Amino acid sequence: MTTATIGTLYGAGTLLLMFSGMPIAFALGGIAVAFMFFFMPAAALDTVTQNVYEEMASITLLSIPLFILKGAAIGKSRAGADLYSAIHAWLHRVPGGLGIANVFACALFAAMAGSSPATCSAIGSAGIPEMRARGYSPGFAAGIIAAGGTLGILVPPSITMVLFAVASEQSLGRLFLAGIGPGILLVLLFSAYAAWRYTREYRAAVARFAGGGDRSAYLDEQHLGWAEKIRMATKVLPFVTLLFAVMIALYGGFATPSETAGLGAVVALLLVGVIYRLWRPGQIEPIFASTLRESTMLMFIIGMSLLYSYVMSYLHISQAAAHWIVDMHPSRWLLLAAILLLVVVLGFFLPPVSIILMTAPIILAPLKTAGFDLVWFGVVMTIVMELGLIHPPVGLNLFVIKNVAPDIPLKDVVRGVMPFVGLILLAVLLLCLVPGIAVWLPDAVMGVK
Repeated sequence: MTTATIGTLYGAGTLLLMFSGMPIAFALGGIAVAFMFFFMPAAALDTVTQNVYEEMASITLLSIPLFILKGAAIGKSRAGADLYSAIHAWLHRVPGGLGIANVFACALFAAMAGSSPATCSAIGSAGIPEMRARGYSPGFAAGIIAAGGTLGILVPPSITMVLFAVASEQSLGRLFLAGIGPGILLVLLFSAYAAWRYTREYRAAVARFAGGGDRSAYLDEQHLGWAEKIRMATKVLPFVTLLFAVMIALYGGFATPSETAGLGAVVALLLVGVIYRLWRPGQIEPIFASTLRESTMLMFIIGMSLLYSYVMSYLHISQAAAHWIVDMHPSRWLLLAAILLLVVVLGFFLPPVSIILMTAPIILAPLKTAGFDLVWFGVVMTIVMELGLIHPPVGLNLFVIKNVAPDIPLKDVVRGVMPFVGLILLAVLLLCLVPGIAVWLPDAVMGVK
């Protein structure tokens, strides 16, 4: 049987198992073991556990459950709501300041937690009711939180970046630094849209009231004194300090990513204990239960995805596919466009973790041959995968928002996020035109490769 035939069967079998509703980890592991049985030496099955262990025996992967623990400590406490309240207090006089406050809160919480669903849940539970109470339309409020939550896989420390660093054998420090510029770009784009949309809705509310309609909550002003602003800011200052301390330790070369993640997790636990008095076993149990549940699920997917990639490589499927792409001699930008389109399509069905580990063996070699910087591509790919979190049919953040605000119809949530989809695509275009947005900071801090 030819490699092309085996590869076609491998891909078709994977899609069949996934569409059957089988969990992703079992689908990837099941198809990998089946092809080991039929197309690899009989002794290969005896080494399944060894292969999975060896693929996962990476010091970089150790940072994942530790970053998850740090995020759970913040997400399961009132830190997220307090962070949002503090930013809102300082921006409430800015046009669209409440929406902008939610964008900034999502960005900062994402940087501390590293998880998109956790960001949506923590900030959305406080932000969506507050925005709706202030007159924001339900779809607009939902769209801000859903889109802001996508920053969780881009703003460092990002678990998605950790996996890309492992798959592409690139520096995790460079990838983290490369995510900062595009993260700021998206925050600015989202904030600009929030201010523009607010202005439109506010003017419509004024015109409606002047014409004898109902008075919108948009017309009610909120006044907060300096004492209240300072009180709110001091409550979240330790967590913001922790964020910057983790960055300094990592980029200053004082600690490895795993050590930084471990230190951040311990300090985050201490902070929520001191500030929110979470000391009793019953109070901290949700933190560790959430960490264990999410880490186990994620590491199982990673392990099975790595086994899936190993079988793909052993059977020369990935190498043959890469050579086929190179032999077509597409222009470098056509190659990039085709790969990113593939990532968008896969984002309809798969989480970023699986997309990275399944596609890396095939796409990275042709991209490197075409002269693309893999650190830059890692950032672009991450931003494109953000689309998968908010576009139908299975955008994870859409369903998180439905859980946070069940009374908002799903069609309104989808309509609310579509402008942000356009902004994300605009950010990708800007990164292609100006790669320095991503690579300038890592080159300045760590030197040109």
